[in-house]
Amino acid sequence: MNKQILALVILGGTLLSVGYLLGQEKVDTRSDIQKIADAINSDPTSTWQAEKTPSEADVAYRSRMFNLIIDEVPAEFDEQPELSVADLPENFDSRTNWKDCQSIKEIRDQSGCGSCWAFGAAGAMSDRVCIASQQKDQRRVSSEDILECCKICGMGCNGGFLYATWLNWKAAGYVTGSFYQNNDWCKAYKFPPCNHHSDGPYEDCSKHRYATPKCEKDCSNKDYPKKYKDDKIYAAKIYNIKRGETEIQQEIFTHGPVEAAFSVYQDFLAYKSGVYEHKQGSFLGGHAIKIIGWGVENGVKFWTIVNSWNESWGEKGTFRILRGANHCGIEGNVVAGLPKL
Repeated sequence: MNKQILALVILGGTLLSVGYLLGQEKVDTRSDIQKIADAINSDPTSTWQAEKTPSEADVAYRSRMFNLIIDEVPAEFDEQPELSVADLPENFDSRTNWKDCQSIKEIRDQSGCGSCWAFGAAGAMSDRVCIASQQKDQRRVSSEDILECCKICGMGCNGGFLYATWLNWKAAGYVTGSFYQNNDWCKAYKFPPCNHHSDGPYEDCSKHRYATPKCEKDCSNKDYPKKYKDDKIYAAKIYNIKRGETEIQQEIFTHGPVEAAFSVYQDFLAYKSGVYEHKQGSFLGGHAIKIIGWGVENGVKFWTIVNSWNESWGEKGTFRILRGANHCGIEGNVVAGLPKL
């Protein structure tokens, strides 16, 4: 054991410094996320790989981004359709099953705005419009319109409600739209891509903290041939999936991707690849995503999930998480609907 001698430097009765003169212990200067990443990568039982994230020091940014609110299922929700899929495949991916639906392959970017709730919804809604039309209708539901104009959905860039967002799809509808500066549809997303807990081609997201845009009931694309009110897409039915893993699989297999919520912990910020399983770190908040399929890797069951942090994050914008154990609540709050075509 090293002997430590505490030195006090005093001048005129004022304490100037405190230090260890002998046997000074080495200070671990690694950040919390770096320590977590190192621990996960050195664990031979880990099912996923981790990396340090550039924006890990910005605690305020983290809390702003994980602000999904799990509201009560509205009384206006419909009953979940009865499904019976006798032989579910071991592996399933909506991107290959409905290969002509371009929206399923897209990775959107919520930017420096806490709008995951709008992105998970808009993505799943867009996919279901295409699937219900036998892969003919390629319209996208606008996450910008949801963010701006859904007054019952929450607080815009400061968080939103999982179920109310779908309720409003049936009650008020949403116009078309997709990526930042995309002019294919009525209303594009207003905020540019940024790097979310990853290295990438953009600025770090923690530098951008956007306020909720004002609701504009006009198409931002002035060349779009339809008026705002005529461009709305509505839901015929909206419902939550209440009965767990198998029912979620049946729903995805039959009607397409679903929106779901899960609890985010510090170690998720270090995710790089593999099947995520929470190991360590404090709780940060709730996050909404889109589940597009499932599979098994080395005997470990997983969900395949699309995030809203662009393709430079995770497995080209997607991640996988442990399936069948309601891990981090991933199977506890799942919502879907059928479009009115």
